[in-house]
Amino acid sequence: MVVGVSSVACGADAEIEQPRPLSAEIPIEYPLQMWDEDMEGETLLRVRVGDTGGVDSVEVVESSGHLSFDSAAVKGARQLRFSPARQDGKRIEVWAHVPVRFSKRPRPDTLGIEPSP
Repeated sequence: MVVGVSSVACGADAEIEQPRPLSAEIPIEYPLQMWDEDMEGETLLRVRVGDTGGVDSVEVVESSGHLSFDSAAVKGARQLRFSPARQDGKRIEVWAHVPVRFSKRPRPDTLGIEPSP
């Protein structure tokens, strides 16, 4: 499973130091039934990373088409923790897009951050 993150500040134009994941561990579990059925999919989430680095809101932007994947992605995303984003040295809230890819093929579990349009 691969998770990536891209973020934008809420209404800001100045350069932003992006939030960084505090752990390489990704708390999103592959639903066992979907694993057993050889199902794969991707859910795109929108999460709000608060000024303390916690995730306080999660929305499904694009469904995988499978409720169990979407639910697992939302549940796991609520557990993600980041160093807070900063703008002009101050901690700020940002919205981040988090694509969660459920794949049985071996891939490194990564959590990267890129600017979002």
